[in-house]
Amino acid sequence: MNPETERRFRLTVHYDGTYFLGWQAQARGRTVQGEMEGALMRLTGARRPVVAAGRTDSGVHATGQVVALSLPVRWGPEELHRALNATLPNDIWVETVTVSAPEFHPRYGAQARSYRYQLGLSDAAFSPFHRPWCWPLIRGVEVDLLHRAAGLILGEHSFKGFAKVGQEARGDRCTVTEAEWVRWDDRGLAFQITANRFLHHMVRYLMGTMVEIGWGRRPLQDLADLLTAPESGLITSAPAPPEGLFLTRVHYPDDDSGLN
Repeated sequence: MNPETERRFRLTVHYDGTYFLGWQAQARGRTVQGEMEGALMRLTGARRPVVAAGRTDSGVHATGQVVALSLPVRWGPEELHRALNATLPNDIWVETVTVSAPEFHPRYGAQARSYRYQLGLSDAAFSPFHRPWCWPLIRGVEVDLLHRAAGLILGEHSFKGFAKVGQEARGDRCTVTEAEWVRWDDRGLAFQITANRFLHHMVRYLMGTMVEIGWGRRPLQDLADLLTAPESGLITSAPAPPEGLFLTRVHYPDDDSGLN
């Protein structure tokens, strides 16, 4: 971009992923990127690419996705904020718009990302106002085992056993700085995790494995072995459904995130 004619914007975006095929634009199917670029086309009359911090999968939600785009300098942040929220569909909402440095890239500049997975453990989770955004369990889990499993995830490990697709160029090691279960009101529990990077479907595979441990279907040691000996042949549990997963925050070096 030319800083004399264009201005770089940083957006924080929320979306309900229920009816999206993920973030990334595709030839067919509805995506968050496609809706945002379509809105910008209607507002500016030209194609304006948008870049996100992470490519969330089909059915996954966000309350802290970070997006960058460039527009002519006549656009200000307040005007863009109002215009986008007036044009976007109801399942996408722009929380904030700020002017960023011309070189800002939400993906490559990110220091860490945080996700939340909501697990329904009560009848309230089956309400039509909650069920679309959680994994409601028919049977209970041993909560102490979930906490013990979360403790094993902290630190640097190979998460090869918890990835649908590998990343040969970047390897499979990730450093997890937060992994804890917290109460989700009266509906159940939420698992919160922060790491410097995530592999494809990593959180959902972790969730599926922890729930099976909490059900007593597999030992806690399986989780430890999957992290320390990914080549052992041990297989992770099936991934948890996507509707419980939220991208909640993207951390940057200049943010007050406590990660610096």
